[in-house]
Amino acid sequence: MKIRLAFVALSIFFLLKLSDSLAQPTLQQKYFEWTTLPFPKEEYKTRRDKMLVAINEQGGGIFICPSRNGISHGETYRELDDFMYFTGLEMPNSILVMDAETNQIILFVPPSDARFESPSRKNDFPGRPLLNDPDLKIKSGFVNIQSMALLDSLIKLKVAAGSILKINQQNGNIIEPLHTTYQSSWSTEEFLIYHLQQTFGAAKIKNAYAEVASLRMIKSPLEIQALRMAAAITIDGIKKAVAIVKSGVDERTLEGEMEAEFKRRGSARIGFASIIKSGPNSLWPWRILAAHYERRNRTMQDGELVIFDVGCEYQYYTSDMGRTFPVSGKFTNEQKQILKMETAVADAVIAAIKPGITFADLKRVADSAIPQNEKKYMQVGLHFGHHIGLSTGDPADANAKFVAGMVFTVEPWYYNHDRGIAVFTEDEIVVTEQGAEVLTKAMPRTPESLEAWMKKSEK
Repeated sequence: MKIRLAFVALSIFFLLKLSDSLAQPTLQQKYFEWTTLPFPKEEYKTRRDKMLVAINEQGGGIFICPSRNGISHGETYRELDDFMYFTGLEMPNSILVMDAETNQIILFVPPSDARFESPSRKNDFPGRPLLNDPDLKIKSGFVNIQSMALLDSLIKLKVAAGSILKINQQNGNIIEPLHTTYQSSWSTEEFLIYHLQQTFGAAKIKNAYAEVASLRMIKSPLEIQALRMAAAITIDGIKKAVAIVKSGVDERTLEGEMEAEFKRRGSARIGFASIIKSGPNSLWPWRILAAHYERRNRTMQDGELVIFDVGCEYQYYTSDMGRTFPVSGKFTNEQKQILKMETAVADAVIAAIKPGITFADLKRVADSAIPQNEKKYMQVGLHFGHHIGLSTGDPADANAKFVAGMVFTVEPWYYNHDRGIAVFTEDEIVVTEQGAEVLTKAMPRTPESLEAWMKKSEK
């Protein structure tokens, strides 16, 4: 019996060994097996070349652009805006350097992608080389790709030579020394600034916001095409949600219906947390509503209004639009008159948009269009419009004259706590050579057309 058991055990051992020898390990994964550039590589090269010119126009130096940390904790990876704008790559833990002094553009990358590695699960995590991936240069358009290990030496040389290091802090301010606090909450760019300040005390660090804004606020035809698609998807999502608007339905149910349609139509994710607010909630800005975990999920009632301020992402580009609907399907006379007043202000602003004017000009138009008795309830400062693109707050010069290709929102807010009524209409506008095009024109705006749209959506 012992001999038989030993024989069986030995047989199993040899079968396992044979199985191991026949099993094929999972092959290493290449970068472009998993992703593609949203646009052709020539689009990104053009952007980089323009950035070198912009850096020189703003006093020279080298632009240092970080990517996002690549370790996932469950969330889907989403590259930082600037890095995506200039590279089109989802390249974790990397740095793009544009040296206007030598006219060099270098992409510093780690040897491999840490997310594809796990010593205990090699079959599931076979690795993904980055630095030595032969397709990376060919498909990305980058001629010069170097190891992250070499970046430190380059920075040392530049600091010693007195070169200016430029980083987009995304606020347009002069870069001051950063200090930790008990509740520090820094962006990736701010962590980079802090590291440079601590590591290279003599480093001259300046903000690259102006250079980045000069490029990103003027959209190319491919960018406008992506924004147009994001707007179309958002309109379809709103239509799905509006179909179930009625007394007894809660705000989060509307979010779920709308966001599901976003995904069905090809959007990877929402552009920002969806703002759907009804009744008393509609009287408060999103930042106040979001201050508590459950506040933004009230149940709607007849006679109330429900406001949509929402958007989705398509090819990394976001939409941002808003409309106001009656929960009962019909506006009251008071609600209708206020909405007509608010959209009349927006219409006046949109009609004035053309190349050569500024946001200050539009503010004057908005101020003159608002009835005197409604002025204290209307929000038309910098909040009546903002540039959009890779984010809902794309870098931009607020004083710049409009040129064709700029894309921004027009959104005069109305919050009347005295009468308990808030209305909101937000449209996306692209400046053209002739004037302006409304990217969100497929969505109705007048009280009558909104009511008809709701009725049609129910079918």
